[in-house]
Parts: sequence; structure tokens; C-alpha cells
Amino acid sequence: MPKKIAIYPGSFDPITYGHIDIIKRASMLFDEVVVAVARNLGKTPLFSEAERVAMIREAIRELPTVSVDSFQGLLVDYARSMGAQAVIRGLRAVSDFEYELQMALVNRKLDEHMITVFLMPHEKYSYLNSSIVKELVRFNGDVSSFVPPHVEENLLQKMRKP
Repeated sequence: MPKKIAIYPGSFDPITYGHIDIIKRASMLFDEVVVAVARNLGKTPLFSEAERVAMIREAIRELPTVSVDSFQGLLVDYARSMGAQAVIRGLRAVSDFEYELQMALVNRKLDEHMITVFLMPHEKYSYLNSSIVKELVRFNGDVSSFVPPHVEENLLQKMRKP
């Protein structure tokens, strides 16, 4: 039987405990999960691609069936190149659903065999996203309960320069 491989794409700028929760849930369902940092030309990330990949690798180092990569272009093309059968998307709230449904339907149109699996994070992370974390740091808020210590350290170094 072939390995069940899923891609969890995103900008992860930076990775949060909500992302990590989704990664852990996905790793229980699939033989292999690839966290794929997207090079989104429409966004200007705070962290470089290499910095994001490094922070994710550190955050998931205890999950042996999870790897980290980056990609550019169409997600379905990347997923196909990795031998993946599924794309993981996290849903925090109803407001996420419409956009994620549209993307899932477009991906299905591009590759009818690609399955999108929607996972909900633990409710304690349902309001959390990377933008909120960056905004908190910008105004000297405590983000220690939202991101791993190494991510918090990177945020502080990047955003609180004198």
C-alpha cells in the first residue's frame, strides 16, 4: 500500500502553536506530512523563507513523520511532485471557510484526485494567527502562549530593534 502523504501549505510568518496543533493532528492521519512554506509573491513576509523553514523545523523536530520544504507556483503541481494525495488546511472559524472552500474547489478542478482535508485546531488556538502575533509583539505584548520560545526570540530580535 502506498504511503499516505499530505502537504500543509502556508506562509507560516511565523509558525504558531495553532499551526503546530494542525501539524500534530495531520501526522496522526497521514504516514508523512510535508509542511510547505509558500513563496507568495503577493505578500511581504517578516521572516525570510530560510528563517521560516528553520523555525518550523525546530518546532516540529520531535515529529519524525513531518518534514519541511518550500515551494513556488501552483500547490497542486507541488503536491503532485511530492507524491501527495491530500492538502491540509486549518479552519479556525467560519470566516476561514469560504476562502478555503474556494481554494479547495479550484485545486480539485486543477487535479480531481487531490483531496483537501480541513482540520480544526484546539479551541484554545481558534482565534490565533500570525498577524495577531506580530501585532502583539509590535506593541510589546506577551506572545509566549502563542508561539514556541525560539519563535518568540526571533520575533523579538526582528521587531524590537532599537
